[in-house]
Amino acid sequence: MNKYFDIKDKVFDITEKYPETIDVFVANGFKPLANEAMRKTMGKTISLEMALKSKKINVDQFVQRLIDVIEQNRVSEDQSLVQEERIENADVKIGGVLPCPVRVPLLDAFNKWMAEEGSKLDISVDYELKAASQGVDWLKDEIEKAESEEALLDLFISAGFDLFFDKKLMGKFKEKDTFEDITGFERLNEDFENEHISLRDPDRQYSIIAVVPAVFLVNKEELKDIEMPKSWKDLFKPEFENRVSLPIGDFDLFNAILLNIYKEYGEKGIKSLKNSLFVGMHPSEMVKSHMKQKKPLVTIMPYFFTKMTRKDGPMEAVWPEDGAIISPIFLLTKKSKKDKLKPFVDFFASKEVGEILSHNGRFPSTSPEVDNQIPKDRKYMWLGWDYINANDIGQLISKCEKIFEETE
Repeated sequence: MNKYFDIKDKVFDITEKYPETIDVFVANGFKPLANEAMRKTMGKTISLEMALKSKKINVDQFVQRLIDVIEQNRVSEDQSLVQEERIENADVKIGGVLPCPVRVPLLDAFNKWMAEEGSKLDISVDYELKAASQGVDWLKDEIEKAESEEALLDLFISAGFDLFFDKKLMGKFKEKDTFEDITGFERLNEDFENEHISLRDPDRQYSIIAVVPAVFLVNKEELKDIEMPKSWKDLFKPEFENRVSLPIGDFDLFNAILLNIYKEYGEKGIKSLKNSLFVGMHPSEMVKSHMKQKKPLVTIMPYFFTKMTRKDGPMEAVWPEDGAIISPIFLLTKKSKKDKLKPFVDFFASKEVGEILSHNGRFPSTSPEVDNQIPKDRKYMWLGWDYINANDIGQLISKCEKIFEETE
């Protein structure tokens, strides 16, 4: 037992007391918990222990993940007090969203750097770096309110195709050549700059410091005689209809999946993806273990979560042969302030930060100094700069969402 909850506690009680844990449940196959009504219905009838056993999830590892998220959130609340008195006319203004699994070590590293190196810069700094679980709506509000470059934050760090490419949001500043890549990398990590992929912005406006890869977690007990899926196209096969759990609650990653599937397979691909979506069962049925109900064959999730699986368990992580679809973590820097921003960019693009992202969070880094510890034969599926620049990404996301939602 830990000081936050007991495995005998009802799932509802845990998520009600610690709402930050909802994302962890959803990402690990408990998709109904994303719905408030379902969470109240299902969560009150099943204990954490029973829920994890029903999906054959390693209890100790999952409990530790919940504890990590709870403690990260508490540290986040404590550390937000550091900037409680905002500096309105700061020389440098930084805003962003950090992935939950690495937010605390990143903030620790940043605060240490600020104390040791930042204090030597003789400039005032105002920063707000929130957890990804808090969403990016606050950042969107900042961008929407900014009618000029001067009103915009100086440095942004976050994932999000819609946030950074929608022409109603950051896209309007991109078109004005507001940003510049000043990371100084002659080449990116070989994982992301090779004959198959290039994450380097040819216009040298945007920087990408890491990626969030989407992989398959396959339930071998449910798979039975069905052939193991090896590619995204395999999920469109009839045998996977209503058997795939998608990360719909993770907007950045889900948008990346929709965009890449649309690029590769068009509307038909989006419709096929929707047909594969695991609808789930009624909460009252989930707790009746004697009833033979279908479960997801495949759960699509960030690579980070696969380390919770037991080596001897029924869940097997599969890296798609055609590539793990990636949601990039962007770093945007104002060209007009690059002299003042350069030390901060050097920090966020450093080997130290790259290893925190890659080794602590399994978010592979683009830093050429980092060993991402991922076999070189594993590919990544990236939308591509040519495709991004040739399309209105904001409108395309809306189009893909509409196709997905209207497919029955």
